[in-house]
Formats: sequence, structure tokens, C-alpha cells
Amino acid sequence: MPNPRFPRWLSASLLVCAIFLGGCSSLPTIVPDLARRPGSAVQLQGARGPLTAAQSKAVLDRLRSRGTPTDIFERHLALEEEIVGSLLTTGNQAVLLQDGPATYKAMFAAIASAQDHINMETYILEDDEIGRQFAQALMDKQRQGVQVNIIRDSVGTFGTPAAFFQELAATGIKLLEFNPINPLQSRKEWSLNQRDHRKLLITDGHTAFLGGINISSVYSGGSFGKSRSADQLAWRDTDLQLRGPVVADFQKLFIATWEKQKGEPLAVKNYFPTLDVAGTHVVRAIGSSPDEPFSLIYATLLSAINSAETSVRLTNAYFAPDPQLLTALKSAAQRGVDVTLILPSQTDSWLIFHAGRNYYDQLLRAGVKIFQRRGVILHSKTALIDGVWATVGSTNLDWRSFLHNQELNAVVLGPEFGKQVQAMFDKDLALSDPVTLEQWQRRGLDLRIKEGFARAWEYWL
Repeated sequence: MPNPRFPRWLSASLLVCAIFLGGCSSLPTIVPDLARRPGSAVQLQGARGPLTAAQSKAVLDRLRSRGTPTDIFERHLALEEEIVGSLLTTGNQAVLLQDGPATYKAMFAAIASAQDHINMETYILEDDEIGRQFAQALMDKQRQGVQVNIIRDSVGTFGTPAAFFQELAATGIKLLEFNPINPLQSRKEWSLNQRDHRKLLITDGHTAFLGGINISSVYSGGSFGKSRSADQLAWRDTDLQLRGPVVADFQKLFIATWEKQKGEPLAVKNYFPTLDVAGTHVVRAIGSSPDEPFSLIYATLLSAINSAETSVRLTNAYFAPDPQLLTALKSAAQRGVDVTLILPSQTDSWLIFHAGRNYYDQLLRAGVKIFQRRGVILHSKTALIDGVWATVGSTNLDWRSFLHNQELNAVVLGPEFGKQVQAMFDKDLALSDPVTLEQWQRRGLDLRIKEGFARAWEYWL
């Protein structure tokens, strides 16, 4: 089965190379001042530009009034804006997509309707049934005069034959290999451990898809029924389809990566069309890069958890929290917030799996509830705070995502979308098994040894 995280043998090689060739980065100590600064206000962006302070306040007041009373709007959003730098945008449509079949169906429809350009950024692009379907659809559009630009990660696509990409390029599709493994092909300072883990598809500058889903046949089956076979589990993942003004922010992130990686100049196309109001969702685009002083997604997630008043719901594929995230989760539970995690029961990466389990004991003692999703490979990365602050993206809760990877998330505000995420969370929860402190303390010595060994490597996983 392909590994949408890292080819196993290549991952081990990267660990060795990174240790000897690269220095150790560290996560910054982030101590957000959660008190509102005098005069600070959250400003929103609309389809026609920035809203006035009064208009922005009216939108946030409307969101606040529709949900359970929470202080997260007052205590968190102004700080988040300072951390991230991008404005919240209103007038968007956000559609939650569960698993590969729904996501691919929506993506193929968007590709088929494209008239000007298609921009794709992906970690995995397999030469398998799904990969070839995407390749054919993209080549067909290129031949019709729609410019296709693809950024693919060098490690994530290491097992994809060169002939696959040569066929794409022959039609005029522009391809950019992110941080080539071969240092002789590097277009900037060579940094083997820095990877592009983003998954992004933009059509005509109007519609964007992002989340955890790579281009691979492992996602071709749904995850809420029976597994396809005993030795091939279904993959459980989540994506988001967006239309509206926020798409321009994701387009800027794609183009910035292309330029930083010194790709050849992009063909002149209408990358930033006029974007009309598409819905009522308030959304913020957040992109993180190891070139920045710290992960913007990491910082805003910490801020959201520290601002939580009632609930924290996290579903994540690769969980190996750093000390600050660990403290934020435990502190939230200890102040009475209902903190619930859905984590994998089976995985494609046993090192990160056991590294995360090393923290179960102290989380459970603090009152954090842990559930393990059974019968699937859990690859989803979502969070819901107080039922009104939700994020979907590519970011795992581990050191690699926070330090070494380019990642991409969307934050969606409001109880309407929050209810959709909660319903998805509840559906997964019904198919998960609880982990109790008593049960966990009875685990065998072999598991404890694996946890200790894995923890020693968690920074590099």
C-alpha cells in the first residue's frame, strides 16, 4: 500500500541525513496575551475589499448570537489576526468533504468546468488508477488551452516514475518539484528535511480544495463501511471545498511557493478574477512554511485551545505533541473544558503512532478523553473549538508539521459550519473505542518499550 506520509525506507534515510546535514530547529515559546488590546478590533475582508469596523463587528456579532455563548470571539480572533497576518473573509461557501470518493468527485467536476487555469499542489501524486485519472483530466484541459501548473513534493512523489511526469509535461503542463532530493537539481539552498505537505487544488481562481487527501488510490473507497479487504484498510480523511473571496488568499500562497522554489515564470492567466459573494461563511486562509520564524498554524491552534470555554474536538492522524501543545490540552481539560481526541488505532507509520501514545497517560490523568478510530487508517486533520471555530487542513499534531513541512489550513467560523464538523466528529466517535486510564496502565512492556524508542525520534518523524 502506498504511504501518503513518507515512503518507509526513505523516511529512515531522511532521518539519518537530516541529523548529520541539518541543524535542529525548535518550536518557539508562544505565550499569547489573550486579553483584548485597547482599541483592537477584528477586521473582515469582503468580496469588494475590507469591511468597515462596524460591518466587521456586525458579522461577528451575528455569528456569536447564533451559537452557544462563548468568549472565543472576543479573546481569540484579534490575536489570531496578529499571528497569521491574513484577514478573515466573509461571503464564502465552505463544503465539508468526507473521504476520497466525495472529494475526487467534486475535484473532477471543478477540473472539467475550468476555463482559464488549474493550480495543483500535492505531497503524493501516485501513478495508479486515481493518479492516472487525474493526469488524463489535467492533460485534456491543457490541450483545451487551460493552463495547468503543478507543484509536487520530491519525497512524496519519489516512487512515481519519471515517465508519468514527462507525459504531463509533454502536453504543456508546468511542473515544479519541491526541494528535489537530488542536491544537483536544487534551485535554492538545499534542505532535505523541508517538505511540501500541502494539498491544494484551485480552478480558475474561483474554487479551492484543501485538506488531508493526496492523489492516490488508497482513498478510492469510503471509510464508513466495511474495509475493502482484511489486509487493505480504508483511509479516513477530510477535505474542504471553498468558493468566494478567501480563494484569492490560497492562490497567493500557491504562487508564493512557486516563486520561492524558483519555478519558471507562470503563464499569464487570470489568476485573481473578481470574486463575488458565494455564501455566508467567514474563513481565514493559513499557510505555514519552515522558512518562517514559527508555524502560523501551530500558533493559532495554541491560541484557540487556550481560548476554549466549553469544548475542544481534535481528530488527527499523526499525534506527537510538543510540550506547549501538551500543556494547552491538559490545561483546557483541567479548567473544565471538554477535551476529546480521536486518534488512530492502526497506522501506516508505527514510529509516530507509538511516539504519540507515550503521552496518553498524562493526558488521561488531566481529564482529556482519548478515543481510537477502529477499522480504518485515520488520516484526517480537523479541529473544532467551542462549536464555532473549526479548521480543516494538512497539518498533523507533530513536530514535522510544525517545524519541517509546508502546511495549509482553513479556519471557518460560526455555529452553522461547526455543527457539520461536530456531526462528522460524532460519526467517527461512534466508530471509535475509548482509552481509559486504568486500561492504559495495564498495557504490556512491549508497548512501553516501543513508546520509549519512538519518543527518541519524534522530532524527526
